[in-house]
Amino acid sequence: MRTAQVFRLSMAHPGDLSELDRLIAGGTVHAVEIAAIIGKTEGNGGVNDFTRGYFTQSLMALLAKHLNRPAEQLIREIPCVLSGGTEGVMSPHYSVFCSGEGKQGPSAGPSLAIGTAFSEPVAAENVGRRAHVESVADAVRTAIANAGIERLDDVHFVQVKCPCVTVARAAAAIAAGKTPLTSDPNKSMAFARAAGAFGVAVALHELAPSAFNDGSLLSDFAIQSPRASISSGVEVESNEVVVLGNSARWAGPLRIAHRQMADALDIGAVVDVLADLDIEARPQVSAGDAMRIAAVLVKCEPDRRGKIRGHRHTMLDDTDINAQRHVRGAVAGLVAGVIGDGRIFVSGGAEHQGPDGGGLIAVIASREESA
Repeated sequence: MRTAQVFRLSMAHPGDLSELDRLIAGGTVHAVEIAAIIGKTEGNGGVNDFTRGYFTQSLMALLAKHLNRPAEQLIREIPCVLSGGTEGVMSPHYSVFCSGEGKQGPSAGPSLAIGTAFSEPVAAENVGRRAHVESVADAVRTAIANAGIERLDDVHFVQVKCPCVTVARAAAAIAAGKTPLTSDPNKSMAFARAAGAFGVAVALHELAPSAFNDGSLLSDFAIQSPRASISSGVEVESNEVVVLGNSARWAGPLRIAHRQMADALDIGAVVDVLADLDIEARPQVSAGDAMRIAAVLVKCEPDRRGKIRGHRHTMLDDTDINAQRHVRGAVAGLVAGVIGDGRIFVSGGAEHQGPDGGGLIAVIASREESA
């Protein structure tokens, strides 16, 4: 049986892979078993956030050294999904997801399962359109099959990194007689995230392919995927997919659970997802239970209506600080206050990824008897 392991590692700067290097050199982590990376770097989270590319380049160079394979090949095989922006109490870190064979016997129940996939490169003129949605959906289906998850209900978290349209990519498409949806990189990132969410929804049978058109993206917010976490950036040209769920085909102590967050103040969802994993928050988890938590993954979004629980917020009107940076810092403080650890993945840009102003929280933790 396959066994999943998750290592949550800190970084001193966006190119710092020293903790992973030590774990590989010491035999704790086998480089060949690394399936995916999901992490937070201390950039701005925007189009020009080059901390993500810096980390990816450093990671692939490290893995190339240990695996004796070209970094150019590894970058097309190992998803490295990074979200920029560690506002507030968030600590720069990355989670290493490993998949091994035959390390343990059957578990007490379904265990964490990991599946990954890459799509073909997405043409600039297709970003944010149906072709992009279909590309994501196909990759998610492949990742689910790769994970050996038989029931779609057992999928708890789908992370997708989508490409966006830069000014240069837009110009190249126009020169070739193609028409991008937008030439604005920031708008392109939002459309890409929307396409990713629609693609996850289609793959998980939350949305029928006939139930939307191109105009639905960033328009019909009744369409949601409560298990999707979508990022977009200039550092990728394909859709990179990581599917996390539970499966009886996997062994080991880790499990994953998820809950929707109704809004940026929904501390109840944080408490409930921990309870699903037999972890109690009173009001913060105990030091012992905190040691059981392997990863915390969150998506959030400023409420477009300009209010939270009936009261006005100013995130969307602030011309000094981007609204996504506001909400990342706020939600990170709420979640970290319960978890007692700033090494949490909190990503903004949750279009179609839960209710307006809300989002998703997923937690990976070991079973109590394995603590």
